[in-house]
Amino acid sequence: MHLGVCYYPEQWPQHQWESDARRMAELGISRVRIAEFAWSRMEPEPGRYEWAWLDTAIETLAKHGLKVILGTPTATPPRWLVSLHPEILPVTKDGVKMNFGSRRHYDISSEVYREHCARIVTQMVRRYGKHPAVIAWQTDNELACHDTSPTYTEAARERFTRWLAKRYGEVAKLNTAWGNVFWSMEYSSFDEIGLPNLTPTDANPSHWLDFRRFMSSEVASFHGLQGELIREHAPGRDLLHNFMGFFTSFDHYEFARSGLDVAAWDSYPLPRTEVLWFDDAEKHRWARSGHPDIPAFNHDLYRGVGKGRMWVMEQQVGPVNWAPYNPVPKAGMARLWTWEAFAHGAELVSYFRWRQAPFAQEQMHSGINAPDDRLTAGGEEIARVAREMAAFAAPDYAANAATTTTKQAPVALLFDYPADWIVQIQRHGADFDYQRLVFEWYSCLREMGVDVDMLPASADLSGYKLVLAPSLPVVPDALVAQIKKGDAHWLFGPRTGSRTADFTIPATLAPGPLQAVLDVRVAQSESLRPSLRPGISFEGVQGQGRSWRDYIEPGAGVEVLAAFDDGVPALVGAGTVRMVSACFDPALLKAVLQRSLRDAGIATQTLPEGVRLRRLGSVCFAFNYGDSTWQVPAPDGAQFVLGSRELGPVDVAAWVEQR
Repeated sequence: MHLGVCYYPEQWPQHQWESDARRMAELGISRVRIAEFAWSRMEPEPGRYEWAWLDTAIETLAKHGLKVILGTPTATPPRWLVSLHPEILPVTKDGVKMNFGSRRHYDISSEVYREHCARIVTQMVRRYGKHPAVIAWQTDNELACHDTSPTYTEAARERFTRWLAKRYGEVAKLNTAWGNVFWSMEYSSFDEIGLPNLTPTDANPSHWLDFRRFMSSEVASFHGLQGELIREHAPGRDLLHNFMGFFTSFDHYEFARSGLDVAAWDSYPLPRTEVLWFDDAEKHRWARSGHPDIPAFNHDLYRGVGKGRMWVMEQQVGPVNWAPYNPVPKAGMARLWTWEAFAHGAELVSYFRWRQAPFAQEQMHSGINAPDDRLTAGGEEIARVAREMAAFAAPDYAANAATTTTKQAPVALLFDYPADWIVQIQRHGADFDYQRLVFEWYSCLREMGVDVDMLPASADLSGYKLVLAPSLPVVPDALVAQIKKGDAHWLFGPRTGSRTADFTIPATLAPGPLQAVLDVRVAQSESLRPSLRPGISFEGVQGQGRSWRDYIEPGAGVEVLAAFDDGVPALVGAGTVRMVSACFDPALLKAVLQRSLRDAGIATQTLPEGVRLRRLGSVCFAFNYGDSTWQVPAPDGAQFVLGSRELGPVDVAAWVEQR
């Protein structure tokens, strides 16, 4: 467990660097990310490099025992590069070219830009790749942020047609796969194919899906280009990227396969709560703490992306600048968010930023220090966390042989990026949201005290007691094979198996390949406007369907476990495989998931509102986002390493669960 900070030496007078580094070390920080926005200082004009300032910055940090995470500066091409090559600027879906003057002003498909990126990264990594203080490299910054991918440039179109030619081989095969006979959309060559934007009405959904796949591969290859250079010149250093929360512009699992040691992500619980789908009452409820499951959802997602290795590269400290409303967090939240990240397996929690900037776009984004160099309230909490971390290294704690290694959870929750693309392309119902559906299932599990691993549908799922797929439009054959050979319990949600990989309806209708283990047929589907709420009673809970409903026709050996008031099956099952036909309200969803957990032999708990548990090895953590005090369920004689049995509001407790 390490604490870190994002620092920008180029933004401050050099005479401050020494005191900054000293104070970081005194605060308990051991890792510092630098340089990811500093291209104009590294190369102020074409081919003229200025490294002295960066040499001094790294040496100053190293002098105080700090280790450096060096960021490549490709998120901010300098003005001279844009002037030389204006064609590198990105183009929006509406055909508008973006301008210089902020960040991410580049086309990820531009081969010219990729050449310049390779050049600056090569210069950097040759100089610092083997520096003993530089322990990790971050490529770019928040790739695809600000709607910069997909990009709709001519360079993207040219690379897309080559990608299609490689994928299909013959244009006739593409025409068949896409169903281009519809509306006379057939092509005679790959060069005729454009991008799926700026059409009078909907473009072909298969065209859109392949374009999203292509752009996802573009993001992965852009990272891979830099990663290969870093691997070559910086052996033994961790390679990472800082992803964002609730962001599906590209497939992060594919990205990881292009070369990644650590999946890092940027955690901003308050603004994320503000911009997500929650109603106003819920946003108000969690305005100063963030929804209790927003950080955890992304911790577990990115731990899966990183195959067990996850960092928080940017952790919110105080109010930020980018949401519609940006309140000050409750006292204690920076501490709580930090410990929760560690409980979910984070190796590093790094805060954004060391000092609040009194200039430019992020003046309203707080940091560990205010512009006058005094610690903020969040900075004081970080100092407390650093002191508490010593408990985990104390001899009396280590003597108990407690482990803090993440273990496999009993439940696997499948998260599928193409599923989100398919829903976005053909939403069919205005309020059907894939990420919201997955989050609601996840949040329900957390409310019952259940640990969760989030994984792709391609993962090895052996060893899990229960596997959940809230929606999986394209069901891989390999997943069906795992169901057949394993002994886990399975629960699938609406729209599962509703499309083929080519974005067509399966010949046998939904759920497609899943029919090999669950003999049902979805005869038709409907999106439910807010005034249509079919009722259902399940195990004493009265609830409603909302947003979406599949009309399931059960076949041989399939039992209808629950039905709507109008007779449409709501939950069906055969053996250990079950399927729900609709989105449910929270109480009903909890009842359905509780039944699956019970049948899979997984214990649940009744937790107060806002209280969450998480196990890390043999240590159990409890987090209280709520307003009431709670007695944690620690066994008699448990050794507390954080807090006590009485868990107050905005507080953390941790105890050794077993020896």
